[in-house]
Amino acid sequence: MPSPIPVSRLLPKDLYPSLDIGTCSSPLTKYPHGSTLQVPVPRPNGRVASRLWSSVIHWKELRSMQPVGSGGFGSVYKAEYLGDTVALKKVKKCTKNKLASRQSFWAELNAAHLRHRNIVRVIAASTCVPAECEDENSIGTVLMEFVGSRNLQQVIYECAEPLGEDRWLRYSADIVHGLRFLHSHDVVHLDIKPANVLLSGEDVCKIADFGCSLKLERGCEVRATSPLLSHVGGTYTHRPPELLKGEAVSPKADIFSFGITLWQLLTREQPYTGDRQHVLYAVVAHNLRPCVQTQPLFRSEKGRLWRTLLGRCWSGEGRCRPSAQQVLPYLEQLRSQVSPLSGPPHRCTDSRETGPDRF
Repeated sequence: MPSPIPVSRLLPKDLYPSLDIGTCSSPLTKYPHGSTLQVPVPRPNGRVASRLWSSVIHWKELRSMQPVGSGGFGSVYKAEYLGDTVALKKVKKCTKNKLASRQSFWAELNAAHLRHRNIVRVIAASTCVPAECEDENSIGTVLMEFVGSRNLQQVIYECAEPLGEDRWLRYSADIVHGLRFLHSHDVVHLDIKPANVLLSGEDVCKIADFGCSLKLERGCEVRATSPLLSHVGGTYTHRPPELLKGEAVSPKADIFSFGITLWQLLTREQPYTGDRQHVLYAVVAHNLRPCVQTQPLFRSEKGRLWRTLLGRCWSGEGRCRPSAQQVLPYLEQLRSQVSPLSGPPHRCTDSRETGPDRF
C-alpha cells in the first residue's frame, strides 16, 4: 500500500525529490535512477554498514528467529542477519483502524536515518515479503539492532536489586540525551515510558518503539486531533494534558512523559491507581500528578531538587517545561547537590500549580 503519510514526513528532503512510490511499496522500497537515496550493501565480512540502513531486507539471510515479545503493535523476534544479531519487528494490521496501523508502521521509520548511542538503530525496513514469509496480519517489517532483553520497566518493577542514585542519574541522562538528539532533528517520540527504554549489555539506555512518533516540519503546527496523528495512542499514564485536550504537538510532550518516567525510576511505584477515564480527566482538569507529598525520598535536600525538576517537567503548560537541552545540566548538577534551578529560565505562571516548588 502507498504510504498514508506524505513522503516528506518520513525522510530528509535530500532523499525524496525523485522517489517513485509504487503499489506495495514504501518510499523506502522503490526508487528510480537519479534518486539520492543510498542503500547499504553487505561489507566483505558480511556485516551491515553501521551508518546506513537499507530499503531492502534480504530475507534468505535471516537465521534463527526466536520470539522475544508481542503486543498490540505486533511481534518482535531475535534473529541473525548478515552475521549480526538483530531484532525483527512485524507491525500488525489492526482490523479496527487500518489507517492507524499503517501510520504506525511508517512512524517507526521517522528516526531511521538518525544515529545516536541512546536511540535504537534501524538496519532495514520493507512492506514487501517473499511469498513463503507472507503474513496476512502484517503490514511491514523493521530490522533493528538487538539491544538486549531488558527494559526499564523490568528493572524498575521486576528486579530485586537496589536502584541507587547513580543509576537513576545515568539512566535519566541517557534518556534525555536521546530526546535532545531526536528533538534537534524535529522528531517527537510521543510514547516515552520505561517499557520503551531498552538496556544494552553495557547498561546504556536506548529509546525504542517509534510507532507513535511524529516528524514535525518547521513552522507547521500539528494538533493532536489531526488525521496525521490517528496512529498516536501512547500510554495514558504518560500522556501530557495538551495532547489529551487536542492541542498542538511539540517536543515538550516528551518532557512530560520523561517526568513521569523519572518519578518511576525514583520511587519504583506505579504513577496512578484507579479508573483510566478518571485519571485522564483528573490530569487535565485537576492537575493530577504522581504523588511526591508523602514520599520520604523527596523530603531531603536533594529530594526537594528532584521534586522541583519533576514539577518543571510535568507542568500543565508545555511552554513552562524545560527543553531536553535544559534538563541535562540539571541532572549533572544534581550529582553535587547544587540547585540547578535557582533563577527560573521560564517566566511562566500556571494557576493550577501550588506548593513551595512552584515557579
